[in-house]
Amino acid sequence: MGAPLKRAGARKAMEEHLRELERLADTAGAEVVGELTQQIERPHPGTYLGAGKLDELRARAADSGATVVIFDDELSPTQGKNIEDAIGRRVVDRAELILDIFATRARTSEAKMQVELAQLEYMLPRLTRMWTHLEKTRGGIGMRGPGETQLETDRRLIHHRIKLLKQRLAEVMKSRTVQRSSRQGVFKASLVGYTNAGKSSILRGLAADAEVFVEDRLFATLDPLTREVAVGDRASVLLTDTVGFIRKLPHHLVASFRATLEETRDADLLLHVIDASHPMWEDQRQVVDQVLEELGLEEKPTLLVFNKIDSLSDEALLALQARMAQASPSAIFVSATAEDGLEPLRRALAAAVRQRRPVSEIRLPAADGKLLAAIHREGEVLEQRTEGDRLIVRARVGEALAGKLRSAGAEVAAV
Repeated sequence: MGAPLKRAGARKAMEEHLRELERLADTAGAEVVGELTQQIERPHPGTYLGAGKLDELRARAADSGATVVIFDDELSPTQGKNIEDAIGRRVVDRAELILDIFATRARTSEAKMQVELAQLEYMLPRLTRMWTHLEKTRGGIGMRGPGETQLETDRRLIHHRIKLLKQRLAEVMKSRTVQRSSRQGVFKASLVGYTNAGKSSILRGLAADAEVFVEDRLFATLDPLTREVAVGDRASVLLTDTVGFIRKLPHHLVASFRATLEETRDADLLLHVIDASHPMWEDQRQVVDQVLEELGLEEKPTLLVFNKIDSLSDEALLALQARMAQASPSAIFVSATAEDGLEPLRRALAAAVRQRRPVSEIRLPAADGKLLAAIHREGEVLEQRTEGDRLIVRARVGEALAGKLRSAGAEVAAV
């Protein structure tokens, strides 16, 4: 069920939004038997749709044998309950559908905790709707029905579980912080983008790792996966794949996945992967930009990576390249499936490493093993030799490491 607000371009976008909703339903294991649309001035506060459209929806659901009606927008608890009462069918909104998909796709204990937290926070204001099957007794002062008592018990249990999950996820975040501290000095890049844009395929191709899971479905990846990628000139990058974003991503889900998305905060460079073959890639790009802004990452250095160019005609690709040459000259165009189709991205990563960590010549006492270990740990050693009592090291080092070396008495000069 799609019911966009009346505005310019709404009808054109509605068809694509419904196709995306259909793919979400398929990913969740549902079979779509029909669809219904209506453009509205504003949602009805009680039933979202008007009375006439609700009657039509009830008749369509009965004729098609539908057991569930999925709305493309998020419904308030009251709207969901009233629509269910009116049509006699289970009603699911877009947020609940996405949460259901995440629940089935979660594999690690961290992902399961994150999804459970989002589900509980979504469920909490909707408990009354879930307990409509219980008998409720109307009584005088001091007398409550069994349904109300059970609701209070459930709310208390859910609040306790939410508190516990947040504590556990805070511990996960601390653990990730420790892990990231061990990677200081290594250039890190994170793949971000709309779901099914091809981020996992890019990681798999660059790392030449067949074990990286790839599937042509929405939200194939939930857990961050990091691989070391060689970019030439004895340089390498730690490349991390992250969970994909989607239009109207539930707020609770973004909040609960903050621990996972912290990987992007620590990255030196974000690779914003865009499906160049998608007719609404510009809208998808805006969705990703909005989520990154919500996460406080809008100022992070970002490189646009247009993927799936093998699905474009030569004319369409040339037009896109000409357009981006004006709007974003640094954008690159790749194909994760074509032979050598990822080389432009590999070269771009190599250039980013060189820019962030220029080659320096470092002179230090030959006996200073502590400083030498720091250079090997936090920099990228290209060559080292001894001249008398001095050790000369050519290495790529960042500004922080260079400053630390100078403070310790080493001589650091750009080559």
